[in-house]
Amino acid sequence: VHLHVHSEYSLLDGLVRIPQLVERCSSLGMPAVAVTDENNVFALAKLQRAARQAGIKPISGAELWINSADSSLRKFKLVLLCQNTDGYRNLSRLVTQSFRYGTREGNNVALEETWLTSQSVTGLIALSAGTAGDLGQLVRDGKADSLERRIDHWQYIFSDRYYLELTRTGNEQEERYIDAMLNCAGSFGAPVVATNDVRYLEAREFEAHEARVCIHQGRKLSDPRRPKLYTPGQYFRSEEEMCALFGDVPEALENSVNIAIRCNFEL
Repeated sequence: VHLHVHSEYSLLDGLVRIPQLVERCSSLGMPAVAVTDENNVFALAKLQRAARQAGIKPISGAELWINSADSSLRKFKLVLLCQNTDGYRNLSRLVTQSFRYGTREGNNVALEETWLTSQSVTGLIALSAGTAGDLGQLVRDGKADSLERRIDHWQYIFSDRYYLELTRTGNEQEERYIDAMLNCAGSFGAPVVATNDVRYLEAREFEAHEARVCIHQGRKLSDPRRPKLYTPGQYFRSEEEMCALFGDVPEALENSVNIAIRCNFEL
């Protein structure tokens, strides 16, 4: 089950349209799908309606920017999925709070890490956001010795609802990060889950996605200095493709289904 998908409502970096997403799930025989747009839940009603009509379980969530309370960390991402109605209400409050009182940089807003407490995230499941999350940042910066402290922090807040997110989209940092996460999973009992951080449906749409990102950045595709934040691998892969990618970590595949089973929010 894909648990990290950006739709066209991720205005800066998503191409996926909800009707086509549901059709793709149906054609691939996938029983559920999550939409996790950046800092918003604009797609929620459309996803719930279209997915249920097609007999697919909709999972609502968001990918949020977080201002770290830890001075050794920069701004990072965290993915939150609604388990139930309480989770939806809490996610709505956090998104609203980030726009009203959070830090703003251009079109991006970020909420403060201190706003994430055991009470404010009731009913929410958290994914560590792969290399874009705080754990990915620590691995990239060579601060792996701080991973235990951060995982303890999130497990204290989310209890058994915190998952180490693994991706293999072609990012050069991913394998080093995955090795660190698997070590942490074994040492601290933190579960892992495989996602593909989906930005578009078909592999051939990568250039169109890059064009959209360039429009937001105010750059040309041919600009050699433009930051290349995405890879050709971030499309909506089939079950067979995901199983081939993570055949060495079967529990990460199984947990994508387990999380889908845990999420039962109906608008």
